[in-house]
Amino acid sequence: MAVDRTPVLKKCRALDLDPVYLGIDKKSNRQSKRANKKMSEYALQLREKQKAKFIYGVLEKPFRNYYNKAERMKGQTGDNLMITLERRIDNVLFRMAFARTRMEARQIVDHRHVLVNGKIVNVPSYLVSVGDKIEIKESRKDSQRYKDVLELTGARSVPSWLTQDQENLKGEVVALPNRSDIDVPVNEMLIVELYSK
Repeated sequence: MAVDRTPVLKKCRALDLDPVYLGIDKKSNRQSKRANKKMSEYALQLREKQKAKFIYGVLEKPFRNYYNKAERMKGQTGDNLMITLERRIDNVLFRMAFARTRMEARQIVDHRHVLVNGKIVNVPSYLVSVGDKIEIKESRKDSQRYKDVLELTGARSVPSWLTQDQENLKGEVVALPNRSDIDVPVNEMLIVELYSK
């Protein structure tokens, strides 16, 4: 499996992205070398695509597949793309505050700690649907890892399209997210323009 091992803060600087959106509370004091340079239209479009891929931890081929799927759906392609990315199980765990970062959420899924409607799901790209009940496996609920995670993420607000029972490490998808529910600083229209060339 391909993994992007670029240092997170370095990548955030390059993409002009606040690490908070990744669940990381560190800050970089360095300035990007390209901070004040004028960017071409193509460079802006490419940066938005790279930003979305980096935030959700998706590589190029799956990202392109998400775009093609979003294009076939009803409504605006850009909104559909962001909603599809938001429905990934690793992102849902991050939104429910059961993981500090999306990368940690991905690892939790990979290690088979997650049940969706009572069945183990170990594919981070699994897309949740309305009514799906998500929980951490019973045998893992008492582990120190989740106590530490909840201590750090307890104050994180859960989006309105999800419900969360922090004590029992359970949650439910009560609706599909709208674009207005997604607080990710990505201009999806630039991604659409890039792919429609």
